[in-house]
Amino acid sequence: MEEETSGLITATAPVAEPTIVEKVIDGLALYGMKIIAAVLILVVGLWVAKKVKNCFVSTLQKREVDPTLVGFFASLIHGALVIFIVIAAIGKLGVQTTSFVAVIGAAGLAVGLALQGSLSNFAAGVLLILFKPFKAGDFVKAGGEAGVIVEVGILTTEMKTPDNIQIIMPNSSIMGGSITNVSAHPTRRVDMTVGVGYGDDLNKAKKIMEDLLAADERVLKDPAVTIAVANLGDSSVDFVVRPWVKSADYWAVKFDFTKAVKEKFDAEGISIPFPQRDIHVFQENAS
Repeated sequence: MEEETSGLITATAPVAEPTIVEKVIDGLALYGMKIIAAVLILVVGLWVAKKVKNCFVSTLQKREVDPTLVGFFASLIHGALVIFIVIAAIGKLGVQTTSFVAVIGAAGLAVGLALQGSLSNFAAGVLLILFKPFKAGDFVKAGGEAGVIVEVGILTTEMKTPDNIQIIMPNSSIMGGSITNVSAHPTRRVDMTVGVGYGDDLNKAKKIMEDLLAADERVLKDPAVTIAVANLGDSSVDFVVRPWVKSADYWAVKFDFTKAVKEKFDAEGISIPFPQRDIHVFQENAS
């Protein structure tokens, strides 16, 4: 090729097009270090995320945190670290990660709005597991239901009623009200009321009840049994009877004493009155 410059004619050598191999080499030279750095970030980051997860699990296990809560939080932390590492590796390649962060944030907001009820149950479940107002095997009254706790989960709590019915309750309904744990303490007081007639010997009736409770080995000696006249009713003198028993013996002692005191009162001639009403009928002569 010839071209004229300032009146002189010079010759220029033709420019050769780069080959595919040269393009690949140039590309590797340009992006090779970035790719290697991204791979290193990914490999090392995943290794660190696994170590952090194992350290977190070990720490919580030493503090005897509930296994369900440990597993959930460990998976949550590991997942968050993995997402952060992947975004960092992509950013090292020169890709703008701002859009990724925005998409993840928008997705998190959408999921949070869609799962408001579930998140509320989750928060309540975390509180139940951390503070442990009850445990599996306890008999509790909560959320308008009563039964034995079978399992406390992240979102729901399963209980079984005395007549063997399964109840699965959302945790938020439990934490939103009062919780009565009947099994929280090893002993309980049995509160009973026994009425006798106004014409009966009160001291004799009290002595009979004292003897019945003293003969029952399930009744604890300490605290002492309380038997006292509490009310003068319309048709009876009412005694309060309050023995202390082990929690497991509560209903058995209550039922057995009720039967025994009725039989003993009948044998000793002491009446257990029931409400009565006298009706007087007046007949008027027709005029």
